[in-house]
Amino acid sequence: MIMWFGFLLAGYSVVGNDSIQTLGTFLSSNEERPWYVLWLFAGGILTFTLVYGWYQYGGDVSYGRLEKYPFIEDMTWPYLLPPLVLMVLTRTGIPVSTSFLILTFFKPKGLLGMTMKSLLGYVLAFALAILVWQVITRLLDRRFIKNQITPRERTTWTILQWSSTGFLWGQWLIQDFANIYVYLPRDLSGMEITLTLVILLSLLGYIFYSRGGSIQEIVKAKTNTVDIRSATIIDFLYALILLFFKEFSNVPMSTTWVFLGLLAGREIAIRYQLSQEETDKPAPTTFATLGQVLNIAILLAIGYVVYLRDAVGNMLILGFAGLILARAIVFYMTAQKQEIEIKKTFRMVGSDLAKVTFGLVISIALVYIMKALTGVGGGF
Repeated sequence: MIMWFGFLLAGYSVVGNDSIQTLGTFLSSNEERPWYVLWLFAGGILTFTLVYGWYQYGGDVSYGRLEKYPFIEDMTWPYLLPPLVLMVLTRTGIPVSTSFLILTFFKPKGLLGMTMKSLLGYVLAFALAILVWQVITRLLDRRFIKNQITPRERTTWTILQWSSTGFLWGQWLIQDFANIYVYLPRDLSGMEITLTLVILLSLLGYIFYSRGGSIQEIVKAKTNTVDIRSATIIDFLYALILLFFKEFSNVPMSTTWVFLGLLAGREIAIRYQLSQEETDKPAPTTFATLGQVLNIAILLAIGYVVYLRDAVGNMLILGFAGLILARAIVFYMTAQKQEIEIKKTFRMVGSDLAKVTFGLVISIALVYIMKALTGVGGGF
């Protein structure tokens, strides 16, 4: 009973909390369509991804991401704490990392590896977004904001967006099935996979019916995410990053960190570029040069990470994080010199990062709570 109840709670909490990543822009830019049409589309992809993983990996729908997380035979009630806490946080609109909150509870010693991979995901997404949207804002987003989409363009962009969302949704499911199915045996029978599929499709239907719930407001707060053209570009780049990490290693990671890193880099770049066009003051030569040097350094760091893949060490990840922090500071200092108001953007980015970090703290606290209640658990 605890095993299945845990699965049910985890399914609702994970899908509800993480809907902002894969389905948030999709929901925002398709608000005029009936919810069940969107549900049938996403449900079909979920069904294929789940059944394919179950068949290809001998009953393990996590695509091998739970191979170091053995199934717990004598599961007791404290194991229900993570999804219950996650459900409460989801209802309040706080985007926490479901990987940290649930998987850490089952294997505390996996926290370091999961944290470093998630941090790499955040900085890689942030770095790519900074570089990409400095160009996209000049070429596309400025035009998207100033010009309404025409009926002919909408047809083309609808096809592109549904394709990018399908690609993204599939990649996300491969990463996050582990967070849901950690409660169930690693070799599910045909009856069990059918039952879990029905449960997940029902939960997904509710998410679409409620249009994403409270978490959806985080996506809507970002610049022009309701525009189907901007949403398509966000989804496609995010899917490519998740595809990279799917091949990177089988260590579970926080897709929430990756998504918020992508939105953070995009928001800073797009707000700065648009504001820069409205000011009469040119950027100081020193800061402009330093910004370009850091852009090149970030590009080289991305190439190095992609080249090394699973040989990426913790020091390289921390160095990469320092590099994007330096680039963000240069953006801020340049904006100050040009009298561009960008403080609100940085506060928004900092708030989102604080929320997911809060999830990490809660995960650690839950592990110690469980150890106090049951005597089961260990160090990190």
